[in-house]
Amino acid sequence: MKIFKNLTRRDVIFIFLMIITILSDVYFELKMPEFTSKLATSVQSGTAIMQEVLDNGLKMLGCALCSTLSSVLTFIFVSFISNNFEKNLRSKVFNKVVNYSDTEINKFSVASLITRTTNDIAMTNMLLGMGLQLLVKAPVMAVSAILKISNADIKWTYATISVVAVIVLTIIITALIAMPRFNIIQKLTDKLNNITRENISGVRVIRAFNAQNYQRNKFEKNNDDIYKNHVFTGKVTGLIMPVMTIGINGLTLAIYFIGAMIINSYTGTNMILERAATIGNMTAFTSYVMQVIMSFMLLSATFLFMPRVAVSIKRINEVLDQDISLNSGDLKENGVKGEIEFKDVDFSYNAKENDVLNDISFKANKGETIAIIGATGSGKTSLVNLIPRFYDVNKGKVLVDGIDVRDYDLVSLRDKISFAFQKAALFKGSVIDNITYGSEDVDVDRVNKALDIAKVDFIDDLNFEIAQGATNLSGGQKQRLSIARALYKQSEILIFDDTFSALDYKTDMLVRKGIKENFEDTTVIIVAQRIGTIKNADKIIVLDEGRIVGIGKHEELLKDCAVYKEIALSQLNKEEL
Repeated sequence: MKIFKNLTRRDVIFIFLMIITILSDVYFELKMPEFTSKLATSVQSGTAIMQEVLDNGLKMLGCALCSTLSSVLTFIFVSFISNNFEKNLRSKVFNKVVNYSDTEINKFSVASLITRTTNDIAMTNMLLGMGLQLLVKAPVMAVSAILKISNADIKWTYATISVVAVIVLTIIITALIAMPRFNIIQKLTDKLNNITRENISGVRVIRAFNAQNYQRNKFEKNNDDIYKNHVFTGKVTGLIMPVMTIGINGLTLAIYFIGAMIINSYTGTNMILERAATIGNMTAFTSYVMQVIMSFMLLSATFLFMPRVAVSIKRINEVLDQDISLNSGDLKENGVKGEIEFKDVDFSYNAKENDVLNDISFKANKGETIAIIGATGSGKTSLVNLIPRFYDVNKGKVLVDGIDVRDYDLVSLRDKISFAFQKAALFKGSVIDNITYGSEDVDVDRVNKALDIAKVDFIDDLNFEIAQGATNLSGGQKQRLSIARALYKQSEILIFDDTFSALDYKTDMLVRKGIKENFEDTTVIIVAQRIGTIKNADKIIVLDEGRIVGIGKHEELLKDCAVYKEIALSQLNKEEL
């Protein structure tokens, strides 16, 4: 029921109209056997006249046309309801995921979120597109037909109830057995998407290590698991149709057998009229019974996919119900510009794991260049990710312009910061689209200036098309475009997370020189591994195993910080230093 809360008011109105058209359809379908019965009784009794045949025939034709019109209207309403619901639900899930922090995304995994946003939501379309119609029509049809049947001979009614009971029991048992398997299938589909995504994105590594067979075996194992589960559920649900067929044929035989016994029991002067009436009733009864059985066939069709839909709905609700750890504040400005301060910060990615950062305290003033260096895994990226609040601290405070980042409106906070990531992420589209990404206005002069500072001299046309995943660019070209994008934003804080690593020494120096000259009042945070990139910074922070082991200028740290000196000597000799 929770998923139906996503229906709009217009959807509810259309559902109401759909129910009316379905009831109309059922009424006219159940009316036709009455005219069939009258015709059969007249013919069997020998009293039929042409006018009576025409009257009953025209009434049957009218019922058929009204039933057809009702079915068409029902289909139109259902089509609108299901597709509109799917569109709105997909938008809601997408907007929810967009607001997830990295913590929530890591919890679900990217592959799983893609599956839930596409495959699982498409399954809900089936629920409303076919299931809603059948779940309304089938019970109404079955109950109405059974009420019509109950006026006939009790033996026919008993035979019908017996067959219906067997069919219902079969459907229930099938659903109970299939449900857990559909849950497994969806999880395996997540895993298959993840393997496929990994295989495509890492295709060069796979080929370089001749690991095609290893990757193929991993894919085939998961693919076989999905296949086996599908085969199992197919075998289980495949029992429903044979049971239905046997039930229909057996019930038809029982109706005519019971009818023959009733007809043979008649004697006396009214025998012919009584037999004619019984044959008419039997004809009508057969039609009603077929409608009862068809109703349960429709229900069985619903139950065939209902377990899988139920699993999909559960997975969608998990996404929608997930609490977002980064709740936005409401503060926007306080007059201070470009100031960053860490106060006794501890941080871990998981409460059960050890802290990645411990007791981090430092301050960056407006216009300063702060460099962060340390061994791999020392917590450099984790530290800078706390500034735009991709994650929240476990203890302490991160202040931007004197305000705790947790008190900021997230949009206002991230407007203050330009971030060039360690792994340059460019989007399919033109160069100018990527440079001005997220900006409402496009200033070509600013674009050209950002490209010039970032030394993007390999692009002659701003409309040059970047391929999906930027596969038509080298690593250094991607990083320079990523730097240009950060510079175009002209925020009060610039963060470069190991962004200069793919640049040669000369380009590295020219880019940093251009940033220094053109962004004098901007606070710059540089995460780097190369001493040459950071040695001229106003303040260098040295991290070791998540702790600050040194803060100062290059010359001071060479004297006072053993870790920094060790890193420096591993890259340059004493004379060069």
